Amino acid sequence: MSRRTLLRGFGTTGALAALAGCGVPAAYVEPGDRAADDDRSDRDHSLTFANWPLYIDTDDENESRRPTLDAFTGRTGISVSYTEEINDNDEFFGKISPALMNHQETGRDLVVISDWMAARFVRLGWVQEMDRSKQPNVATYLDPQLRTPAFDEGRLHSVPWQSGITGIAYNRRKLGHEIRSTSQLWADDLRGKVTLFSGLDESFALLMQGNGADVTRWTADDFHAMCEQVGKLVKRKHIRRFTGNDYIKDLASGDVLACQAYSGDVIQLKADNPDIEFVVPEEGAELWAESLMIPNLARHKRNAEKLVDHYYDPEVAAELAAWVNYVCPVPAARDILASAKDEETAALAEDPLIFPDDAMRERLAIARDITAEERVGFAKKWNAIVGL
Repeated sequence: MSRRTLLRGFGTTGALAALAGCGVPAAYVEPGDRAADDDRSDRDHSLTFANWPLYIDTDDENESRRPTLDAFTGRTGISVSYTEEINDNDEFFGKISPALMNHQETGRDLVVISDWMAARFVRLGWVQEMDRSKQPNVATYLDPQLRTPAFDEGRLHSVPWQSGITGIAYNRRKLGHEIRSTSQLWADDLRGKVTLFSGLDESFALLMQGNGADVTRWTADDFHAMCEQVGKLVKRKHIRRFTGNDYIKDLASGDVLACQAYSGDVIQLKADNPDIEFVVPEEGAELWAESLMIPNLARHKRNAEKLVDHYYDPEVAAELAAWVNYVCPVPAARDILASAKDEETAALAEDPLIFPDDAMRERLAIARDITAEERVGFAKKWNAIVGL
């Protein structure tokens, strides 16, 4: 199941998200009201951690065991109740927003959500600032390119769990030539053989970059130009369809020759089919993250901060990166993997989709998020094009 899932329009959950995103007085929480009166960390050595499915290392012989979590418990004595309950950003927002909006506990000490949703939580004041003095690994090893997202300057409220790239995947053998540019997706030989992501937040940055926009500070004009372009492509039946994570099946079967794709997915696809290629276009691609955050009134904040810092130990980060195959937010983990005795593990250190090289990084950008004021109108326009 995708960890970068589609925005499903404005149903019950979406309506709540739109209302909260507008910053209505009942939703916003002042800084002084975010911490629990009684942090139980010192006397209750536990925490609850909510994450996405298939997003942590597991033991080969016993999938219920998670070696990096077990190592944390062994080192600190803090037990972790780990749940794979986040299947969709909006769905999870709908699950915990009533508690946060009403100044109540969520029952979770640590959650992982996509950057565009993390922006909403920060804007609403629904997550706590972390104490970086208690997180020396984060302070030392966090990837410099991920340190200053527009939604959380200085990364005070969030720390990337994993990162990734939204770029282009294609079947080089069946297409018969390389793709180097987003504009090549619109060539005649790809008519009816291209898919784009249906989710607004997942799709817009790469498409704007293809038009030459600076996505770190894109404008409404950039957005409307992109929508006009995609709308014309839909009318010409150039775009086969809009997808969630099911693009993987289309690409693997050959029904689609080129598509928007996530770097971590393509690493796994390429292992089964060497003809599948992933490209960061010449015009650029989006670098994104899914972030660890501590919700308001969490009862084990200090324990949660320790777990976050645990995953920024380069040894631990390397172990996690070897399993999930997304962009590692700890560049120092590369040397750990490179020294591995296992050849397949050592080879991961040279994979630019896990550790982007300098040339690739120059083409990567973190897009500014869609503001609360923009979201309703922009989502309505995009969803009309996509057919949601």
